[in-house]
Amino acid sequence: MKSPFLRIIFVIVHFLLLSVTAFAQREEKTINDGWRFIQQDVMGAEQTGFDDKQWENISVPHSWNSDAYTVKNYYRGTAWYRKSLFVPQSDSNKQLFIRWEGVNHSASVYINGQFIGEHKGGYTAFTFDVTPYCKFGGENIIAVKAGNTLNDVPPISGDFTIFGGMYRDVWLIATPKQHIDLSNMGSDGIFIETRNVSEKSADYIIRGSIVNESASKVSVKVAGTIKDISGKTVKVLTQILSFEGKGQKAFSLEGTIADPMLWSPENPDLYTVETIVTDAKTNTILDAVNSYTGFRWFLFDGEKGFFLNGKPYKLRGVCRHQDQKPLANALSDEMHRRDMRLIKDMGANFIRISHYPQDQAVIEQCDRMGLLVWEETPIIDIVPESAVFAGICESVLREMIRQHYNHPSVIMWGYMNEILLVTQRKYKGEELKTATGRALELAKRLEKVLKEEDPSRCSVMAFHGSWSYNDAGFGDVTDIVGWNLYQGWYSDNVAQFDQFMEKQQELYPDKPKIVSEYGAGSDKRIHSIEPQRFDFSIEYHQLYAEHYMKTIEREPYIAGAAYWNFIDFGSAQRDESMPRINNKGLVYADRTPKDVYYLFKAYYRDDIPVLHIASHDWANRTGESLQSIKVYSNLEQAELFMDGKSMTVKQIVDKKAEWQLPFTQGEHYISAKGIYKGENIETGLTLTFKGIPDISDPKNDELAVNVGSKTFFTSAETDLTWVPDKQYIPGSWGYVGGEVYTTQTEITGTTDNPLYQTLRVSPQMYRFDVQNGQYEVELLFADVFQSRNMAAHLLGTEFQGGNLQNVFDIVINGRKVDAGINLANTQGYYTAARKRYIVNVNDNSIILQLAAISGKTFLNGIKLRKL
Repeated sequence: MKSPFLRIIFVIVHFLLLSVTAFAQREEKTINDGWRFIQQDVMGAEQTGFDDKQWENISVPHSWNSDAYTVKNYYRGTAWYRKSLFVPQSDSNKQLFIRWEGVNHSASVYINGQFIGEHKGGYTAFTFDVTPYCKFGGENIIAVKAGNTLNDVPPISGDFTIFGGMYRDVWLIATPKQHIDLSNMGSDGIFIETRNVSEKSADYIIRGSIVNESASKVSVKVAGTIKDISGKTVKVLTQILSFEGKGQKAFSLEGTIADPMLWSPENPDLYTVETIVTDAKTNTILDAVNSYTGFRWFLFDGEKGFFLNGKPYKLRGVCRHQDQKPLANALSDEMHRRDMRLIKDMGANFIRISHYPQDQAVIEQCDRMGLLVWEETPIIDIVPESAVFAGICESVLREMIRQHYNHPSVIMWGYMNEILLVTQRKYKGEELKTATGRALELAKRLEKVLKEEDPSRCSVMAFHGSWSYNDAGFGDVTDIVGWNLYQGWYSDNVAQFDQFMEKQQELYPDKPKIVSEYGAGSDKRIHSIEPQRFDFSIEYHQLYAEHYMKTIEREPYIAGAAYWNFIDFGSAQRDESMPRINNKGLVYADRTPKDVYYLFKAYYRDDIPVLHIASHDWANRTGESLQSIKVYSNLEQAELFMDGKSMTVKQIVDKKAEWQLPFTQGEHYISAKGIYKGENIETGLTLTFKGIPDISDPKNDELAVNVGSKTFFTSAETDLTWVPDKQYIPGSWGYVGGEVYTTQTEITGTTDNPLYQTLRVSPQMYRFDVQNGQYEVELLFADVFQSRNMAAHLLGTEFQGGNLQNVFDIVINGRKVDAGINLANTQGYYTAARKRYIVNVNDNSIILQLAAISGKTFLNGIKLRKL
């Protein structure tokens, strides 16, 4: 029996050993707070004695580009970040690393005035060993020069905003001198490969490298432990590595498990993989990394589509950009996870992470929730004539694969998107042939890199709807071909989508195909009884999606589809109805679902009832009394009620049913009922209806006409609804003659862009049959007849005839109320102008005429109010 004295000594020694063990292990923490920032290039900002007290105090994640939501020419330049970091003397026996998860899109890093490295590529992580540059027991100055202007770093073009900033987490990592390699292209140094997976067994390999930074001879043991979802240890593998002194050695642990739990979107079962490095003599833990893996196998077939774990499986999903107004791309991990939950709740099983690698939180959530992933590098639109561009593209591809290698959700790596889009607009003839060849050679180079890095997953590129990709041979490079198709949005009708895909299947039946993008824009302020392409109405967006969804679900050779885009996202070069925003989202920028979101939910989910009245986006209605109400549902049938009265039962066909309801002035409660697995399901909402105002009565609202448009437009600022234009009939109002013209260019001087982007050119007159009395007449104008060079992605109708001098008189009821109007001179092109006139009516009509002096006459809007 031990004496009390020996027992005390034993406890002390044991405590000290535990302390040393804990002390020696890896420590990781964010250093996101306490940064100072300035949005300009500053000489000497890397120096320790530099005075940054006047700089802005910020925390990471951070972006400097909230301006990109309001101006086209947002800040693309250089900015500096500085932070003082105390490193205790007790860390002097450790190795220190700093890991930046993302700086867009270049970063030069200095510690205590010394340059330690540069990283090019704004969407992948990078890690620097800062040990040789640190002062232990004192303050250390970290300085980062960031920029989003480089022309040799992808993306050099793209239909999205290139937000700048240190917009993801920054980590300080301290390890013992013997540790898992942290210098492997921003990865955590552990790579888990699964092979020969079946329901009966699965092989796996855990590999990596151990670094010994000390000069001492040492032996380490690497142990790889796999645990199932209950925490039960399934397998432990070990390997001994011996070092004479400083050096690095690779390890590889290969094993097999029986009866694996298979990972799938329905059952995203993850195994925990613990890689632990210990001192082989003392068994002291030196370093450890926890990872996750999943066992699954998949196959793409040109005729039968996609198979997961041996079963046919349609990939149903979305593309996702990462920004949110006004934060730019500096989202928190919680916000990223929220987006994945919204996507999963919609019933999606697939996400195209576009057009760049995204936050670690995104892909971790895909693993946990069961979302199959296509991830890609940001090589978009064109390959420039740059000697270094291809090398950076290769580096970014390797970084993406190594950093996200262990995630079972990833089934495809991509590396180009619409690479001939800008190419075909910029070059012609021999120059185009050369540029196309340059892009093809880069594709072949990257394909080789991809297969070197990860032969277990499929390669993919996304093509825009041009046969040039087939002709040039791009379709022969990758395993999968993705098609970005917008027939019915950028071309005449949605049926062209079916025709395009059928032709591709006819000519290339063995090539697996996926619809990598399809989408239409929608603006909550715009509604139409007669929706048409490019009107940005909520209703056309729904019609477009309804057609595409039906075709995609019907055709087995279409392996799947990713709707463009999940969110309304930042695209500073876009004008259209919502300047600086691409509004094709299924959810708004604030992540509120649009009504069309529930069409996808009805198609994608059969485990819960879906019954949604698709009018939440149009809760305040105007127009004729008989209007359509649509329901999206996965039920067999639904019954619609208006103010408690049944409007009949209808069968749900292609996940929707539609009723015509007789609205009257005021509020109405609309409800829908159905049965799901024997249970009653009900939903409802309140709609407000106002008929088109009779302006003869001063108690009524003013009549506002959206000239040249078939849509209702409700101003977010005034809540006034501008009703669709119409042809004059006696006893009513409307236009006589003229032609409709539209533009997608931004109109300055207003937030009501859509109101000014449609117009009637050279009308004979506008006539309103009204009671006698005094009226206020307001006219809206924007001269859009100036040639503009449009971005490649902005494919609307634009005037290309030079700068017209449009000069005209305004005549109301035969009286010239304004003479020689020349808006281009007084306001400028693409600028809103409003003019009001007081008119006395004595013959029961208001007749507006525009008398041309030179060029064209035009009108964008007209509003009447009885005084």
